[in-house]
Amino acid sequence: MKIVTRVDHPELQDEAATVFRERWPEFIFHDDVPKKYLGRVEEHFSFFDVMALDDDGAVVAGGWGVPLAWDGTVGDLPTGYDDALVRAVEGHEAGREPTTLSFMAAAVGSAHDKRGLATTVLQELTRRAYTKNLLNVIAPLRPTWKHRYPTVPMAEYAGWKRADGLSIDPWIRTHQRMGARILGPAAESMVIVGTVAEWESWTAMVFPVTYDYVVPDALNLVHVDVERDRGVYVEENLWVQHSGAR
Repeated sequence: MKIVTRVDHPELQDEAATVFRERWPEFIFHDDVPKKYLGRVEEHFSFFDVMALDDDGAVVAGGWGVPLAWDGTVGDLPTGYDDALVRAVEGHEAGREPTTLSFMAAAVGSAHDKRGLATTVLQELTRRAYTKNLLNVIAPLRPTWKHRYPTVPMAEYAGWKRADGLSIDPWIRTHQRMGARILGPAAESMVIVGTVAEWESWTAMVFPVTYDYVVPDALNLVHVDVERDRGVYVEENLWVQHSGAR
């Protein structure tokens, strides 16, 4: 297994994009904030954008994060994924000293599940945080099974545990086994807005009336207003803090 940065291997960009895209629903890619900031993330923070290659040089996993300023209190956390992007990019461009690495995403190719590759990627990002003197490691998690319970608040879902005391959720458990603790919900982690036709194309559903809909792979309900031709999805994620890169 070899860990490389994406910027050093542009020939693998399409392969890496395929690994990342297969793990998320289509609507996730229509959040306006990443469209505005991801180019600057790639420019500023390529050190924290890594891929895991197998012995044949194929991309099997990857992950990325952003360094940002955070004072260590729950009250100073970004509101979620979108806000972490904004804080990281605008903080960097304003010359603000980062204190923290926020994991933003990690993905493993579907043919390589259950090999601990996500943990390998996150450990590498944590190591890189240490080399840059970042004292904290946090993440706005998108729990794997939360979409099965879209009407349950994240704070309640995060408290559901197995007999061994770990979360019922596989992705939360991965972080807990790495020493992470739950900080609390990221109430407005992502906000995705589209027309009714766009939401129907993203979800392969029909939205005939104004309603709060259960949508496959959405962690929360999607509000569709047919009269206004507008669908709004506010995704709630979960902030965790790792034991740190100290």
